[in-house]
Amino acid sequence: MRHVLTRVAGEVRRVVRESGCVLASRVLAAWLLAAGASMATAAPLMPHLSPHKTEGTVNCASSTCHGSVTPWDGSNVLQNEYTTWTRMDKHTTAYRVLLNDESKRIAKNLGLTEGAHKAKICLDCHAHNPSGPVGERFVQSEGIGCEGCHGPSGKWIGPHTVEGRTHAQNVADGLYPTANPTAQARLCLSCHFGDESRFVTHRIMGAGHPRISFEIKTFTAIQPQHWKVDADYIQRKGSYDPLRVWAIGQAIAAQQILDVIADPKRRDGLFPELVAFDCHACHHAMSDKRWNARLGTGPGVVRVNDSNLLMLRAIVRATDPSASAAFDAQVKAMHLAVSTGKKPAGKTELDMVRELSASIGAMLPKLEKTSFPPATMRQVLLALIDESRESSYSDYAGAEQAYMAITNVANSLIQSGTLTLNPQLRSGMADLLKSLANDERYKPDAFANQLLALRGVVAAQAR
Repeated sequence: MRHVLTRVAGEVRRVVRESGCVLASRVLAAWLLAAGASMATAAPLMPHLSPHKTEGTVNCASSTCHGSVTPWDGSNVLQNEYTTWTRMDKHTTAYRVLLNDESKRIAKNLGLTEGAHKAKICLDCHAHNPSGPVGERFVQSEGIGCEGCHGPSGKWIGPHTVEGRTHAQNVADGLYPTANPTAQARLCLSCHFGDESRFVTHRIMGAGHPRISFEIKTFTAIQPQHWKVDADYIQRKGSYDPLRVWAIGQAIAAQQILDVIADPKRRDGLFPELVAFDCHACHHAMSDKRWNARLGTGPGVVRVNDSNLLMLRAIVRATDPSASAAFDAQVKAMHLAVSTGKKPAGKTELDMVRELSASIGAMLPKLEKTSFPPATMRQVLLALIDESRESSYSDYAGAEQAYMAITNVANSLIQSGTLTLNPQLRSGMADLLKSLANDERYKPDAFANQLLALRGVVAAQAR
């Protein structure tokens, strides 16, 4: 994950150098779109679960379709999307990773005699592994291709070029609605964390798979851009707010962690699925006395990975202050129930988990309509920083999410002209990144002190 954080910092520096005030949030814009209909009702099928026919990426590769070397002038779409994907997008290398020595070792440890490149649990996220029929031009070794994100194209690939064809009609024919922030977040997290259909378990990580770490806005920023947002795009797919998908992504990620804990099918013998808990609570030297008092759970217990819940708390505090106290209390009650067994009479530990997940689900329709003007962005930024006062970032995963969130929000504020990227702010952000360079040597007190200093820099620019 530190490589991702370093790439994000590098992208910010590059855009600042090239354009002055237009920061990385410009790069994030296109996928952060709010479609008109709420995704709180009938969620679309994930592309790998669609019954439609997968035809293969080659069908998008014509120079008169999406395979142009350069963008077309006067076109509503760039027309070089396939070229950008095949030349620059790391999704194309996802399958090849399964052939390297590390993947072979993981497969051996898991007893996958057919090899990682043929095992369903690996292919489900390292390639497009469709449930429906496939055409003769489909090549799975291309990795996560167009249809892995945009849905099997059997019904929509022909009609989608017809003049007058609407986006809604294409979606009805199986195009996955990536323009909707809730749908996008669910899609990305279905691989970058997992859902009930595909999931990186603690056993897979124990076999050698890297720790899962993901934040949708940051990862979108470092993905090569193969879209453009213009009047036509907004007219067809809806308006957008640059931070909305971050907020929705945090809500869905938090909900998915809770759903893992509550799902009786995702257990490992007597144990819950440990991937939903804080990795570093166990994975450190016993001589490293790192426990910090937080949430009343006491030492010696494994806390739920609440890194996304911390971000969501900051979002609620800034966007719906009247609901903040109740949400904070519900989060604390969940932690106490899971870690200590303390719970209201008549409730089980899993009841507390399920109720919190349901509360987050109820937030989604409102988040889909939430805007983040500069005043709200500033409140979010300060709320993220102030979490450190409660020792909230004692766990590395929380600090990691906080850095990415603070970077995203600060970039948006700078783009709006509300915050200035002066030497003090640049230095403060660099210090935060340095403190996350090694997850096994993370010092929460140092991170908290750096956040306190950063708060002073932000507060000094109050406008």
